[in-house]
Amino acid sequence: PVANALASQVRNGTLYGTVNDVSVELAETVQKLMPAAEMMRFSSTGSEATMYAVRLARAKTGRRVIAKAIGGWHGFNTTLMQTVNYPFEADEGPGLVQDEGQYVESIPFNNLDASLKVLETIKDDLACVIIEPVLGGAGCIPPVDGYLQGLQEFAKKNGSLFILDEIVTGFRLSLHGAASVYKLDPDLFTLGKICGGGLPIGIVCGDKNIMSLADPVSRRDKQARCAIGGGTFSANPVTMTAGLATLTFLKKNRNVYNKIDRLGGMTRKGLNKIFADAKIRCQVTGLNSIFLAHFGKEVVQNASDVATSNKDLLSKYHLALMADYGIFFLPGKMGALSYAHDEGDIKHLLVATEKIVGSGLLKQRP
Repeated sequence: PVANALASQVRNGTLYGTVNDVSVELAETVQKLMPAAEMMRFSSTGSEATMYAVRLARAKTGRRVIAKAIGGWHGFNTTLMQTVNYPFEADEGPGLVQDEGQYVESIPFNNLDASLKVLETIKDDLACVIIEPVLGGAGCIPPVDGYLQGLQEFAKKNGSLFILDEIVTGFRLSLHGAASVYKLDPDLFTLGKICGGGLPIGIVCGDKNIMSLADPVSRRDKQARCAIGGGTFSANPVTMTAGLATLTFLKKNRNVYNKIDRLGGMTRKGLNKIFADAKIRCQVTGLNSIFLAHFGKEVVQNASDVATSNKDLLSKYHLALMADYGIFFLPGKMGALSYAHDEGDIKHLLVATEKIVGSGLLKQRP
């Protein structure tokens, strides 16, 4: 359906430089599926969407400090490019001004007590807490019970905003996002990836009283307006068409989630059993349709656990899968199943893994 919709749209134009009917349709579709999206703004990347979200939080609260998870990945925007890569206490690299970090505080994912202690020390200047409901780039780590809810409760009681970065989880964990799975009520949230139907997109959405701070019509005075997107290609009709076709398909075919979630469970259970039977220390994390293996670890709950796992073994495993069995993983990154996968694909992965384990390639030192 996406390819057909795109072919039709391309004949009618690829870029109009202004709002278009299909962008309104996509916005209305997102809003119906995620009612917390009272207003939204389209961008071309997730990095823009998260940048706009924290800028709105600062504009709304008049505060400066942003709290994020250690290892949390919110794109390459300068504001949030802090404590992304191990060792987390070190600067992220040249080209970033060290002073940027003075207004970003990092909290340990899945440790609510320690996180709240950090937040308590910055509460007077805390504009927002921005968090991935499932750590994606940091290792495909689900939240422990109560963690996200505890962060949300603190933020709201403190007059800070709670921002959910659903660029990975939105429309993947469920048709209504991770917020519905974990019973969360974010002030703002960001979307991307799936809602673009395979084309570049980012969306920042949420409470209209916050989003309206960026309204160029009602807030013509730049002193009163929070400056966020635009962009030449934001809300372009081609991306909007692909996104609308994808979400329409998902609405009509709710079995998509049953299928990919079942395959995800089959994958994690099968891989964990293979590694356990072979006495290979490895934890395959994830939930629903996403997963990642962490060698040398039996418990993985945060980015530090992932960073200190055996990345060399993971690389060997992924390279062997690709070279010998035609199974490709983005090196070192999580697997994400799609509707195109079937049980045969998962069985192929499991059989390939058994053979790789049997070859001794993944043998660990005592």
